[in-house]
Amino acid sequence: MIDHVSIAVRDLDAATRFYEAVLGALGLSKLEARPATVGFGKTYPEFWINLRAGMMPLAPTSGAHVCFRARSTELVDAFHAAALAAGALSDGAPGLRPHDGEGGYYAAFILDPDGNRVEAVTFVSGK
Repeated sequence: MIDHVSIAVRDLDAATRFYEAVLGALGLSKLEARPATVGFGKTYPEFWINLRAGMMPLAPTSGAHVCFRARSTELVDAFHAAALAAGALSDGAPGLRPHDGEGGYYAAFILDPDGNRVEAVTFVSGK
């Protein structure tokens, strides 16, 4: 089992503001802040952003891929909208993804300002 995931960011303050808005749409919040890292989660820090000051800007399709489970399609939609409002690029509007398997895979994808691909997913029964 995975305990936590971390990604690199170039500007910790900007990334913190970005992820507070985006992850807030899924019910996660900033739980811990240190000089070079910030942790987000529901009850403990499960997702960390780590400052890499010398990191070069990433190409739009490079970087990490992280997926967050949402409780509903409405929360997937809210995640996508919050991310775009906070400066992300859409890498896949909210919707069903039949090519990602059965089980009503409903997801949205964004590229954060550092080029990391971030997804929110829920599973819709009967679709």
